[in-house]
Amino acid sequence: MTLDSPADLRQCEPEQLQQVCDETRQFLIDTVAKIGGHLAAGLGTVELTTALHYVFNTPNDRIVWDIGHQAYPHKILTGRRDQLHTIRQAEGLSGFLKRSESEYDTFGAGHSSTSISAALGMAVAAAQQELERDVVAVIGDGALTAGMAFEALNNAGDMDANILVILNDNDMSISPNVGALKNYLTRLMTGPTVTSVRKGTKKALEAVPPVRDYARRWEEHIKGMVLPSTFFEEMGFYYAGPIDGHDIETLVKTLQNLKEIDGPRFLHIVTKKGKGFEPAEGAPITYHGVAPFDPTTGVIGKKVKVRTYTDVFSDWLCDMAAQDDRLVGITPAMREGSGLVRFSEEYPKRYFDVAIAEQHALTFAAGMACDGLKPVVAIYSTFLQRAYDQLIHDVSVQDLDVMLAIDRAGLVGADGATHAGVFDYSFLRCIPNTVIYAPSDEAECRNMLYSAYQYKGLTAVRYPRGAGTGATEQTSMTEIELGKGQIIRQGAQVAILSFGTLLATAREVADTLNATLINMRFVKPIDAELICQLAQDHSFFVTLEENVIAGGAGSAVNEFLAHKEITTPCLNLGLPDQYVEHASQEQQLAECGLDAPGIVASISNSSHFSSTDQPLKKALI
Repeated sequence: MTLDSPADLRQCEPEQLQQVCDETRQFLIDTVAKIGGHLAAGLGTVELTTALHYVFNTPNDRIVWDIGHQAYPHKILTGRRDQLHTIRQAEGLSGFLKRSESEYDTFGAGHSSTSISAALGMAVAAAQQELERDVVAVIGDGALTAGMAFEALNNAGDMDANILVILNDNDMSISPNVGALKNYLTRLMTGPTVTSVRKGTKKALEAVPPVRDYARRWEEHIKGMVLPSTFFEEMGFYYAGPIDGHDIETLVKTLQNLKEIDGPRFLHIVTKKGKGFEPAEGAPITYHGVAPFDPTTGVIGKKVKVRTYTDVFSDWLCDMAAQDDRLVGITPAMREGSGLVRFSEEYPKRYFDVAIAEQHALTFAAGMACDGLKPVVAIYSTFLQRAYDQLIHDVSVQDLDVMLAIDRAGLVGADGATHAGVFDYSFLRCIPNTVIYAPSDEAECRNMLYSAYQYKGLTAVRYPRGAGTGATEQTSMTEIELGKGQIIRQGAQVAILSFGTLLATAREVADTLNATLINMRFVKPIDAELICQLAQDHSFFVTLEENVIAGGAGSAVNEFLAHKEITTPCLNLGLPDQYVEHASQEQQLAECGLDAPGIVASISNSSHFSSTDQPLKKALI
């Protein structure tokens, strides 16, 4: 069946929708099998996506998906089927929703729990402009654990907004869901009232297939009537469900009924992540984001295992925990991604997954630090942005002993702009009582994690996604002197001050230019003594960082030079004042001029050079 748009889909007869679902699911499996990408979440939303576009007049009606991992079927059904093989690649489709990509992508997001707020804003805008428009927010049970989702629910119920919220309950986010809300939803689905209705009906009507089939459909609607008042009804929503999110007929009829009701409505559907592909159903975490695989067997292609910075952190955390029983590990729902699996198994009583609640994670850590524990918060750079006030108000102002292990710092490749950790130097550097470590390789990362842990106060160790240079780590750990850089190469005239993991590239540049190379190691405090020393016998500084230039490590050097009235010119190289689109990390760095040829070109074209810099000019040529 060939469908090029939701308008084509709406021409189908209801009995054809299951075929649409089956073909969409198979196309998704076949495509991701070749290129890799997000799979399990999308397999779980095939029927929901089909039903939504069938019932609602998209794109006039708004469907707001939370994050976008589950929106591959949405892309397939909204005219991007033939482009799906380009997803998450340079010049290809985004792995998330993106307003500039399609009119059907009503709201872009790479972080969770934004859909209800955005949909509420759209519903209010429609009302203000007297537009006939339905607005639907789709949110998972994992995303519903975030405070922002409840803020939006509270607001929507109170203002009687014309909005439909669909809870896609699959008991998963990326890691298994945790928390009281997850337990409540499980109890709701397995409670004696629902269970007795289901079992009694099936037993009584087992011998009458036509009536049994009718009763099965009736059961999904009646459960909402026999259940006690739910939390969502108390918040002002008309509640329907829970219903089977893979029953396309029930989904369509329920959505059609809810479409006729005004005000805030809440539909609870139950789905299975990885639905329709047995390997993904059995291992939804593995198939959340998966490498290319055999679509028949599910066997994932073999990849050479490389040791990543996340692995370095994972091993350090367990080694440190063995030495200090004050250590506790905290993650906001990113156990696998942040490297806490081993720690959670070896130290379960000292491991805390707080769900998708970054703000709570920081204040929770602050409370622990108040009473003698040493919390290590493992968090992606891009997710730390969501807890900025807590970082300042609850940790820094009180000068509490909290350590941040910041993963996915810098450019992140296929996940693109929403997941790039390119602002942390800038937003951390301005916070008092903060020490920022910038390891250049795996061995230094282990020692810096150890050093940060020894420091009493707020510390941040910032490291990138993926592997480094392969530097061999020592079992023993060495404390690095606070705020001291390291001379890597002695050269002439040009001094390259490298912050973080661009050091290997900087070494290549320094060899080309016969420049002095410094591994700065710290963004805060910077090595003031070393900079003053370098200024005496170098005519030009170059700072290098995988962070935005604005307010970053280079800015720290500029500020110091100005404060000391040192007139040595300084060229700041880093990420531009724009969002870097998805591509491989190598492609992104080259695009930003942060590969070796790009850095050499930036230095050679700098206006800081005068015509009298003959030795340097010769080196650049």
